[in-house]
Amino acid sequence: MPRLASLHLYPVKSMYRLSPPSAAVQPWGLLGDRRWMLVDADGTALTQRDEPAIGQFRPVPSADGAALTLTGPDGDVHVLTAPTLADGAPETTVNVFGTHFSAVEAGKDTTAWLAGRLPAELGEVRLVHLDRPATSRPINPEYAAPDETVSMADGFPLLLTTTASLDELNARIADDHPDDPVKGAPLPMERFRPNLVVSGTAAWAEDGWRRVRIGGLEFRVAKPCGRCVVTTTDQETGERRGPEPLRALGRHHRFGQKLVFGQNLVPVRATSAEVLGTLSVGDDVEVLEEVPAPRPDHR
Repeated sequence: MPRLASLHLYPVKSMYRLSPPSAAVQPWGLLGDRRWMLVDADGTALTQRDEPAIGQFRPVPSADGAALTLTGPDGDVHVLTAPTLADGAPETTVNVFGTHFSAVEAGKDTTAWLAGRLPAELGEVRLVHLDRPATSRPINPEYAAPDETVSMADGFPLLLTTTASLDELNARIADDHPDDPVKGAPLPMERFRPNLVVSGTAAWAEDGWRRVRIGGLEFRVAKPCGRCVVTTTDQETGERRGPEPLRALGRHHRFGQKLVFGQNLVPVRATSAEVLGTLSVGDDVEVLEEVPAPRPDHR
């Protein structure tokens, strides 16, 4: 039986991860996942695509989500209260991949703290908070019902990967670099920044999944996850490490123009509550609906 091998959430989009033994699930993602985000002066999301060092900031939200502690790459700590519309914090329009929605700005002291720890060429960098995730940002209607929303994640509430697919990808990377042990070294799952990591499957089995149950919760598989330059970034050092895994995905797991690793999930709402249930490491994973996994385009 496949099992949930690990859980990960990212309180601030593109910053360092938390890996708790359990996590509550909300309709728009894991509780506390990507409720904060860095934006530029125009409100456009800033991520590791723009500056890999963003991943070296370590965020820890309070248990109730009302405060956030940030530790910079230099070890300095900044603590702030989550801004809310109810408290009169300034509202602003932000942009993630062309979708515009409302968020609330953190104070100028946070902007100043960030300015002392990010490259000056990024310009003014603001921290924003998603105050109303239930209504702020609908999921792409091509893949969701009108009332389904998402946090500040790239597009969907959760991302699932499997250990077997990573093992297979690492084997292909090693095969592609037989004379270079550095370029052929195995990559850790952290490169792919998943929420849910599943063990006990065949390699690439998740490509054919359409609906799964994990613990007592059901999830709809919305679409495969196309990968980008963030996967080439060492999540422990913030350094770009060369072409892998994108080169191997392009050779061995490409669908059209998409280099695919992992599947995007949407929770199935069995209740109108803001918390649908809890996932824990070790939970059983049951595939409720699947189709034959598509064949990738090989180069």
